Amino acid sequence: MSAELPGGPESDARRRRGVFLLPNLFTTGVLFSGFFAIVSAINGDFMTAAIAVYVAMVLDGLDGRVARLTNTQSEFGAQYDSLSDLVAFGLAPALVVYLWQLHELGNLGWVAAFFYATAAALRLARFNSRLAVADKRFFQGLPSPASAAFVVGTVWVIEDMGAFAENPAVLMALALLVAVLAGVLMVSNLAYFSFKDMDFRHRVPFFVMLAVVGVLMLAALDPPKVLLAGFTLYALSGPLLTLERWRRHRSRKSS
Repeated sequence: MSAELPGGPESDARRRRGVFLLPNLFTTGVLFSGFFAIVSAINGDFMTAAIAVYVAMVLDGLDGRVARLTNTQSEFGAQYDSLSDLVAFGLAPALVVYLWQLHELGNLGWVAAFFYATAAALRLARFNSRLAVADKRFFQGLPSPASAAFVVGTVWVIEDMGAFAENPAVLMALALLVAVLAGVLMVSNLAYFSFKDMDFRHRVPFFVMLAVVGVLMLAALDPPKVLLAGFTLYALSGPLLTLERWRRHRSRKSS
């Protein structure tokens, strides 16, 4: 009888059928955080729900990097990651904002929540289908994690401040605006910086480290407001970047 070598066809078949544990643990954490956010919203704990979505964002940023560092990328992991993202950054924010205020609007409320969830699904599908040809420096449309952070961040800040408690009409209008705007930005053709070309191994000026420390101090003082401000600025950066690109294109044509 002849035995297959460790690198032979039998070993390759087992490797293809297997699932890498380490990166998929982080992906499972993304899925769990999204599910926990939904459960928390059902129980009326909207601040915890928002925090759970932010935790999902952190874990989502780690799973791909861990897979690349450990050379454990797989097609299974890519598909699992997309499905987990849809739950954590599509369904969870939609249900959080719906249970928070949109349910008071009747049919309009659930349609707005469904629009956000559908936009997240379309955004993820477009991203996956264009992965091989897209410019790695930019995203087309607002990424679903940033969109989710914008939506649940608004909920977190309002709940933390207790703002508009005596004026529910304002809260319902704000929830509707945020859900629809976030959905529109996701399926738009606006360009957003991906930050994938940033190299953290290079030296930076000393003031950059001071700025990082300052941001961390502000975040520690008031996490909901600082996080919402950051993701709001990022959401606005897409229209501004697209406008700047259009202006440069016009100036080159006229010259």
